[in-house]
Amino acid sequence: MLFLTEVESTNTYAMHMLRNVNVIEGTVVYTDNQTKGKGQRGAVWNSLIASNITASVILKPVFLDVSKSFFLSKITALAVHDLLTDILGNSHYDIKIKWPNDILVNSMKIAGILIENTYNHNHLHYSIIGIGLNVNQAEFDTINHTATSLKLLTGNMFSRDELLEKLCGFVEKWYLKLKSGKLSELNKHYMDNLLGLNQNLRFRNTDGSDFEAKIIHVGENGKLHLQMPDLKVKEFDIKELKFLI
Repeated sequence: MLFLTEVESTNTYAMHMLRNVNVIEGTVVYTDNQTKGKGQRGAVWNSLIASNITASVILKPVFLDVSKSFFLSKITALAVHDLLTDILGNSHYDIKIKWPNDILVNSMKIAGILIENTYNHNHLHYSIIGIGLNVNQAEFDTINHTATSLKLLTGNMFSRDELLEKLCGFVEKWYLKLKSGKLSELNKHYMDNLLGLNQNLRFRNTDGSDFEAKIIHVGENGKLHLQMPDLKVKEFDIKELKFLI
């Protein structure tokens, strides 16, 4: 593991390392303070200094075809889900994966994932798995009014180093399953923990129009399969859709 007191982004730093040195697979870059943390769709990931987990894991999934790259999102989401289940249990907490790979507890966002890949022809070359997990932060700005943390949920403070070590163990567990080709098992666990599966939810299209549809599946390419009111099934990419929940 490589700890940095402050860095613009652990993902950006990890990418810089890959371009300049021979990095061992499984290397983790983590920090107390990201000055320009990145989220999905170009969003900013804000995190209180020395309060949360902001880390990037470097993988070399050269065995994985480009068309199956979304499995990296699935295994990372499952790893975070495992960590939270291990800490919180399921009795008082509803822990769900919100497509494509946000993690919610009791409908509040506690973690986000950003994966950046480089490719070699039809296969992946390097993958940087960026994970942000709210741990000891007790207050969030108005933009993040739907956010929560382990401290807010339990009233307890947690060792971020211990949590990160556990999280890396879960990432390794699911990564090895991916490497072994257990795709159906990964799909099943991801779908079993997916927010809104077989439920009617409201969404917003890129044209600004709202509609109601039922989540029925997530494809290997990462697209969300929705059953529309006319019972036809349509596929949506992450850039084409927004949850209204």
